[in-house]
Amino acid sequence: MVYELQKEGQKIIDKQTCLFNEFPKPKYEQWKQIVDMSLKGASFEKKLITETYEGISLQPMYRKEDADNLPFLNSLPGKAPFTRGTQTLSDGWEINQELDLATPSAFNEVARVDLGRGQTSLNIVLDTPTKRGLNANDATSEVGKAGLSISGVTDVTSVLKDIDLAHVPIHVNSGANSIPLLALFIAHLEQEKRPVQEFHGCIGMDPISELVKNGTLVYELEECYTMMADVTNWAIENTPNLQTVLIHGNVYHDGGSSAVEELAFALSTGVEYLHALTTHGVDINKAAGKILFSFSVGSDYFIEIAKLRAARTLWARIVETFGGNEDAQKMTMHARTSAWTKTIFDPYVNMLRATTEAFSAAVGGADSIHVSCFDEAIQKSSAFSRRIARNASIILKEEAYIARTNDPAGGSWYVEVLTNEVAKKAWELFQETEAKGGIVEALKEEFPQKVVEQTASKRVGNIASRKDIFVGTNMYVNIDEKGIGWLAVDETSQIDDHINKVKGRAHRPVKSLASIPNKTEASIQVAKQGASLGEIAEATGRRSEAVVSVKAIRPTRGSTQFEQLRQTINENAEKAGNRPKVFLANLGPISAFKARAEFASGFFGVGGFDVIQNNGFTSAKEAADAAIASNAGIVIICGKDEDYQQTAIPLAKTIKNAAEQAIVLLVGKPSEEYEVSFKEAGISEYIHVGSNCYDVLSQLLDKKGVAAL
Repeated sequence: MVYELQKEGQKIIDKQTCLFNEFPKPKYEQWKQIVDMSLKGASFEKKLITETYEGISLQPMYRKEDADNLPFLNSLPGKAPFTRGTQTLSDGWEINQELDLATPSAFNEVARVDLGRGQTSLNIVLDTPTKRGLNANDATSEVGKAGLSISGVTDVTSVLKDIDLAHVPIHVNSGANSIPLLALFIAHLEQEKRPVQEFHGCIGMDPISELVKNGTLVYELEECYTMMADVTNWAIENTPNLQTVLIHGNVYHDGGSSAVEELAFALSTGVEYLHALTTHGVDINKAAGKILFSFSVGSDYFIEIAKLRAARTLWARIVETFGGNEDAQKMTMHARTSAWTKTIFDPYVNMLRATTEAFSAAVGGADSIHVSCFDEAIQKSSAFSRRIARNASIILKEEAYIARTNDPAGGSWYVEVLTNEVAKKAWELFQETEAKGGIVEALKEEFPQKVVEQTASKRVGNIASRKDIFVGTNMYVNIDEKGIGWLAVDETSQIDDHINKVKGRAHRPVKSLASIPNKTEASIQVAKQGASLGEIAEATGRRSEAVVSVKAIRPTRGSTQFEQLRQTINENAEKAGNRPKVFLANLGPISAFKARAEFASGFFGVGGFDVIQNNGFTSAKEAADAAIASNAGIVIICGKDEDYQQTAIPLAKTIKNAAEQAIVLLVGKPSEEYEVSFKEAGISEYIHVGSNCYDVLSQLLDKKGVAAL
């Protein structure tokens, strides 16, 4: 039956091929000539070629000949250099949702529910004190704010109650030093007489990302590298499927970097760690397998697919250079949807953003994926937001069948060319970083910081002028939107109870473990005897003050400036009882002003201004009288360019004579000769598609005396 279907399918293909052969095959030059004619003198390059933040020129069309000579084009999934994935056959990705509950018992309750509803691995987000090696009673103000607080084996036991780690992978970013946390987990398993060798996933340390994000480190880097080698050697012998090193490209992405910059600096960090591990005696073939990369996936769909494919390709090349065999060259990759792209206003749109970003991660071949909860920028996750985010991943996997095809984008001329371009650009930046002495020396010189800052500045400028769109924030806003209806649980009392429990535990001093060779094993033993996370961290080298400092790359979001603007107006509106009013002085019939009136309404709507609409006015006097009667502090003249010289000038003069403090603006970009007369009439600003919307609105608020937050 299958054979007959195959024969029938081949007949259809042959028939279609014959039909297409009846038509002449057009050449690219012919197509371009027709396009040039349709552009009517406009620049082909400016209209149809897109420049990305990565410095890549995206063409309007890609052809077979564009991809003919690309390296690795004919490589297969599961084969070096792993552009098309590290597995010959794959079951898809782990559904690896971050859980940020504050206390052990609350975390366990949610984890068991979510694992029973489609989540396949346990992604534990730690709070700041735990990552820094502090007990809950030593840092009460930050406990539980950003994630889970763990101070001892008792807490780990509560976290893992009724969760079988032999079947559930674990994913933990443990900060600059993973030994204290790993010691608590292993001590728990041994006390429970559960098989340690079946423990799998990643409890990973990443001192460089901690340094980049916070600007400081409470460990000497060389001490971190010694501990990294120690814990890696221990894991090789005792937990072969547990990874111990976690490299975050996310810290660059969250600061506003391009995909190329995130990839290049993450790879440079990988080289730093490989060098540290092998220098401390870890075999390259085993060291490489203990490293997990984590990348953020942004909204540029194809760029992000290309980034993940390029990451595997370049990492294989790096490990090969270190002498690693083909199996060691495989990159293990976690992806989380972007924090940079998420918004406070119109937050349900974040569901759509996260879904498309997760789609990129899945098509790009990530081994595990976290899909952002829609309320990530507002609060800790709620049961509803976790469910929706988790289900987005499940639908992509189980209903859209993305996981049933290895490298579904492979063979696309566009994707293959883009993968090669991203790889080339990232390799160039990687080499430039290495030429400065590696990632640490580059950070001391502030090279990555400056590179990311430049890209972030471009992004912010494009968002401000609305070239980059954030739906519901800088375009298409819902001015009447209410707060989200699904609120996170108030954890205040739970956190207080947890801190009190930790305070009541017996203090067990631990001798310094800094000079002994087997720090991990020694830490496990003292953990079994009751030592806390803070005591183990201090014994393994944690200082009370920073010992390494660089300029930090602080995480932010692209929508922040517009959100602050809107929040300023909202708060002032609550105090004053109304919003700043904007009157649309629409000139002529509806057809004459409609497009510009809609533009002006959207322009001021994103800031939360109260825009007063109307059906237009037949004369300057009629428009001026209505504007003055509205008591609006801002008047926007909307109409046709050819009517402005005759109507806008008397309109503006009448308004300014009656209300000197009124601000009069005009929609459009007049010629220089008209600007002089417009300015003399009292028109102070022009708004158009090239305007910096954020700057214009901010300056207007300043002029109207509305205080910024």
